Amino acid sequence: MFIESFKVESPNVEYTENEIHSVYDYETTEVVHENRNGSYQWIVKPKTIKYDFKTDTRVPKLGVMLVGWGGNNGSTLTAGVIANKEGISWATKDGVQQANYFGSLTQASSIRVGSYNGEEIYAPFKSLLPMVNPDDVVFGGWDISDMNLADAMARARVLDIDLQKQLRPYMEHMVPLPGIYDPDFIAANQGSRANSVIKGTKKEQVDHIIKDMREFKEKNKVDKLVVLWTANTERYSDVVVGLNDTMENLLASVEKNEAEISPSTLYAIACVLEGIPFINGSPQNTFVPGLIELAISRNCLIGGDDFKSGQTKMKSVLVDFLVGAGIK
Repeated sequence: MFIESFKVESPNVEYTENEIHSVYDYETTEVVHENRNGSYQWIVKPKTIKYDFKTDTRVPKLGVMLVGWGGNNGSTLTAGVIANKEGISWATKDGVQQANYFGSLTQASSIRVGSYNGEEIYAPFKSLLPMVNPDDVVFGGWDISDMNLADAMARARVLDIDLQKQLRPYMEHMVPLPGIYDPDFIAANQGSRANSVIKGTKKEQVDHIIKDMREFKEKNKVDKLVVLWTANTERYSDVVVGLNDTMENLLASVEKNEAEISPSTLYAIACVLEGIPFINGSPQNTFVPGLIELAISRNCLIGGDDFKSGQTKMKSVLVDFLVGAGIK
């Protein structure tokens, strides 16, 4: 049986006007090396860690700014959300297709919540907690190319032509903000499209990104903002004592315009200084030790080291996780 929503009644869960409080006891074991009767022994002991979760039930207006908005990922994501929001259908060689969120973990999967008269009960994943509807997300971002999103969508050659034609009026006015470009960190073939870049020192570039984020939040009246790196993969930065090994050294290196501070790290620094979550989607060492220390000191979320978008990774890891977690 499938139910659309539910409420939990438990001594470990409390609902208030604007929050859900829940307590979870995580059972594990710890190993200690103790002196017992004159000799040291390895002792395994049960251990309980208590977690207290507090979830705001007021769903915010969410903005998402993508670094590399005009790339294949950014243009396709934006197009997909618009197609769903506008209820667009389009003709293909296999017939008419309707936009949907099939493949989305939150929007198109369900999870077992219990049983009723011996029958298993499932609910939408998105009903577990209050979640943002992707149709309501406001998109923006940066790119080193000034190509509008409609042309970027055509260049990506991902979507069917009929769908592209219908999406063009919604996307041709969307133009990314200038982005940070450092040819030392990305492939040389990107130089030909770098016609919209932020000039200046690294400190000036960080300040520019902060200004862009503040203006985006104000213009679109969003309550929360998340920044996602979906640009080209950078080479690894050298981690050097005195350069980026501590929070103080990293910020000092930005002030001194040190060449080895990558664009992705500059974006992440700007986000942490503004208290904005930064998600990295490329296999690069954006999160150098100094940045991790800075994020911890500011209690700001940073995460991610690769989208893991390959089919092999999808089949070998993600599907096993979903099935093992009881998500269908």
